[in-house]
Amino acid sequence: MRKYKAVIIGGSAGSFQVITKILSSLPANFPYPVILCLHRLKHVRSGFVEALSLKSKLPIVEPNDKDHIKPGKAYLAPANYHLFIELGNRFALSTEDQVNHSRPSIDLSFFTAANVYREKLVGIILSGANKDGAAGLKKIKDKKGLCIVQDPNECQVPTMTQASLELTEVDHTFSTTQIINFLNKL
Repeated sequence: MRKYKAVIIGGSAGSFQVITKILSSLPANFPYPVILCLHRLKHVRSGFVEALSLKSKLPIVEPNDKDHIKPGKAYLAPANYHLFIELGNRFALSTEDQVNHSRPSIDLSFFTAANVYREKLVGIILSGANKDGAAGLKKIKDKKGLCIVQDPNECQVPTMTQASLELTEVDHTFSTTQIINFLNKL
């Protein structure tokens, strides 16, 4: 029996290249959904999925409200929407107020994923310029999920990873290569 049910990754400034490397290194038959909550420009609605799709072996999907979450896909939070994970393995989208100056908010995605998947969730925080995601990663840890932070020394902008490390006793602080190796062994 597999221990985990989902992987959720949050990132902002400086995380795009890391996400691209991770997605290009995961096999097409990766057995879990990969949920990506990345800060992006709210008025730019296209190009991001296409750019990720060029490198990814997993299909990149911007989910619609109430879409089922399926293994073997990478789901990207749509621009200017909060992405929630609901019981019953579904997504919910919201245009509620920004959290941490962000929509999508990494914290909100991580909070809801932690409540649904509990100890069967892998949460990863990458490079970013604000503290969004730090509280969400703590929630994953509180629910007994596994928490990984990209090594701040490797980050283009280490604010997000440092905030996460200050708030949570994470399981691993990994380089991009170590994150990829870990995920491929799941």
